[in-house]
Amino acid sequence: MEGLRRAFLLDAARLTAATTAATTAATAGLGFAASASAAGPAYPFSLGVASGSPLPHAVILWTRILHDPLNAASTPALALTVRWEVAEDEAFRKVVAKGSAVASPALAHSVHVDATGLQPDRPYWYRFMLGDAVSPVGRTRTAPAPNAMPSMLKLAVASCQHWEFGHYAAHRHIAQAAPDLVAFLGDYIYEWGPYQLRHPPRAVRVDESFTLAQYRARYAQYKSDPDLQAAHRAAPWIVTWDDHEVANDYAGDVDERLSADFAKRRAAAYQAFYEHMPLRLPVPKAGFGFLRMYQRYDWGRLARFHVLDDRRHRSPLACSKPGRGGSNVVLARACAELRDPKRTMLGGEQEAWLAQGLSSSKARWNILAQQTLVAQSSGVPVQAPGDGRFWTDGWDGYPAARRRLLDTIAKSGARNPLVLSGDVHTFYAAELRRDFGRPASKANPVIAAEFCGTSITSSSRPQARTQENVERNPHILYGRSDRRGYMLLEITPKEAQARFMALDEVRDPASRQSMLAAFAVDDGAPAVRRTGGA
Repeated sequence: MEGLRRAFLLDAARLTAATTAATTAATAGLGFAASASAAGPAYPFSLGVASGSPLPHAVILWTRILHDPLNAASTPALALTVRWEVAEDEAFRKVVAKGSAVASPALAHSVHVDATGLQPDRPYWYRFMLGDAVSPVGRTRTAPAPNAMPSMLKLAVASCQHWEFGHYAAHRHIAQAAPDLVAFLGDYIYEWGPYQLRHPPRAVRVDESFTLAQYRARYAQYKSDPDLQAAHRAAPWIVTWDDHEVANDYAGDVDERLSADFAKRRAAAYQAFYEHMPLRLPVPKAGFGFLRMYQRYDWGRLARFHVLDDRRHRSPLACSKPGRGGSNVVLARACAELRDPKRTMLGGEQEAWLAQGLSSSKARWNILAQQTLVAQSSGVPVQAPGDGRFWTDGWDGYPAARRRLLDTIAKSGARNPLVLSGDVHTFYAAELRRDFGRPASKANPVIAAEFCGTSITSSSRPQARTQENVERNPHILYGRSDRRGYMLLEITPKEAQARFMALDEVRDPASRQSMLAAFAVDDGAPAVRRTGGA
């Protein structure tokens, strides 16, 4: 109930404070400078700036012109010409790229600039201008050259940031960590507002988004937060989505409500996602319902990121309750759909794309950046094939698709596969095998390590239940669900280290953080070893 209580503690005062603080805090922290014209209620860069999708010679720069984050009408429905600059120094003494871009009302006055002609593996600073107004200054970074072997990549990994469930102190700590890259693994927004309690006490979702205007308003609310803005200014991001950018537990073309017009709602949500993310994706000619999210990014020869989409292409969830879509918790023996080999999480086209990307990879580390826990997480001891109680919205609900994924990883020959996950609001460290019902052996080896991050704010289940889950599943080495935070990885040619960073109190905007646990995976040895923490 702590998360529910938090929804009532966060009142309109936070919205007002975030709106005004976004303009003042945008010029503070990280030593970034901005024009004095940032002050005042008509400041057009109230949602800050962002960069992402880095290549060796290019990076995407993003902003959205919106004078009042809580009032879309504050920006006139006219096309606006925005100027931009990229410099080698924070003071913009040496500008290396500049130009202009049109902020169109058709795309919510968002701007996506592909800044090209840059040098590989170095930091840059960027800003936007509209009239006399100058945006906050962001720091970005290009990827290393294709044949380079960087000595280290510092990577922050985050997901699941429900506005009403806490403050974004985790993003403040991400910004202070100065990562080279941030990977965000889904649930950037939640499609609904605070819980309401009914009598008898039961939490229900309210203020749910269905239209493009509603999704845009939700993004503007979230992006008004100064700590989230700081994390975007600190480093380029690579992103994927999960369900709450659209609707809870949706799968492909099916939502919880079994809505006949869900495709229209999903297209609106996808468009709003595109409008608010620094994505290297063209506007789809057939409409935003066909936006392709899975992407691949190389960090020299050190790492290849395979960024997956396990929402748009998946089969409907198995054994949903009568008259509903969405997830359920089922006994495997009582749900024949779970065993259907035709069911998919990624879709055939994406599965083939992933297989090709893994088999062709020359990278030291092959990182699958995807939404939810891959490791089997049975709620009862697994003693024989078919045993177990499983949550159907995760990979546990798609065991045949998971087996194909693990087979693909094993057969590809890709070096050092490493799976990064989110969604379940819990820190997990796990070892992935083809058959989770059997112990590790030469016939059933560990083929990949998995690190799953907790949520930025979204609440989770009691730690006692998580600990029971760890004890029932020997391939899960660690689980912690009672803290919010993020993961910080340091990847070198010799090893990948992961630290689970947790807030002391998610309801405190000034919360400190601590490291709960640390793990490492050595080059050439997929087993996970504990390196730190209590």
